[in-house]
Amino acid sequence: MSYIRINFNSMSILWVVLGLILLVIGGDFLVKASIALSFKINISKMVIGMTVVSFATSAPELLVSLQAALKGSPAIALNNVVGSNIANIGLVLGVTALIGPITVDKSFYKLNWPIMLFFSFMLYYFLANDNMLTNLEGLILFCSLVVFIVIIIKNSKSDTDSSDVSDDLATVTNYKIITWLLIGAVALYFGSVWLVDGAKSLAQTLGVSDAVIAVTVIAIGTSVPELAASIIAAAKQEKALSLGNLIGSNIFNIGSVLGLTSIIKAIPVTDEKILGNDIFWMIGFSAILLLLILIPKRMQISRYKGLLLVLGYCLFLYLSFK
Repeated sequence: MSYIRINFNSMSILWVVLGLILLVIGGDFLVKASIALSFKINISKMVIGMTVVSFATSAPELLVSLQAALKGSPAIALNNVVGSNIANIGLVLGVTALIGPITVDKSFYKLNWPIMLFFSFMLYYFLANDNMLTNLEGLILFCSLVVFIVIIIKNSKSDTDSSDVSDDLATVTNYKIITWLLIGAVALYFGSVWLVDGAKSLAQTLGVSDAVIAVTVIAIGTSVPELAASIIAAAKQEKALSLGNLIGSNIFNIGSVLGLTSIIKAIPVTDEKILGNDIFWMIGFSAILLLLILIPKRMQISRYKGLLLVLGYCLFLYLSFK
């Protein structure tokens, strides 16, 4: 019996790992294809970086949440997004700041940060109101995201050099774009199926809830592409990550991932920790960013501030499994 349990646990881990690998591969191909396609229709580099890339990098979260909701695991659908938003700030931003300080521009407190908090509190209100994210509420989240996109496009400057999107993708052929889209779509689909199935089995064998696995293992997994890209960019001393982009990713996660998922299938709250604990960590990590940029050095996420974020994220992980 012990051998069977160990073997079953190993298979669960294998499916989780394979699912994460496919999500990383699929997300990478989808991002490259989306950028290349955007160049074809003459969208500016700034708009591509703020909208197309953000939406494409949210594709792994979207597929995982949708699969989880359709397979009767709403806790995974919700905590995948909540945990991913926490990881984006505590892990991705924290680790990147440890490698090199990140300069904060004025759009942080004028638009991006207030909008991120607005989406976070709106999600909390919708869930706390009736312990469910309904189809109508999902539609409201998605429509709010569309309004946000319109605002940032109108506010974007015509300076195409202000984005970190590579010009190399402007010359990609249509055949290659279609191939990348197909590879990305297939990898994301099977990756999301394997990850959700493996995570559910792993939660059962470890004796923890789906929500705990979703807010930790799955959330970190779906944030791996952003983390890897940020570390590589920081090591090369390139400005490939800005605080605004990470905040934009968090907004897209709530507006597009949970918005679209709940439009297709309403998401009930099945784990009390989502409303009683996890979502407050998400709001807390979002709120503390303003304090971090106001203390010396102002308008900069320095190494010691990055260390505080990483330590805070480690505490979150520890308490999640406790």
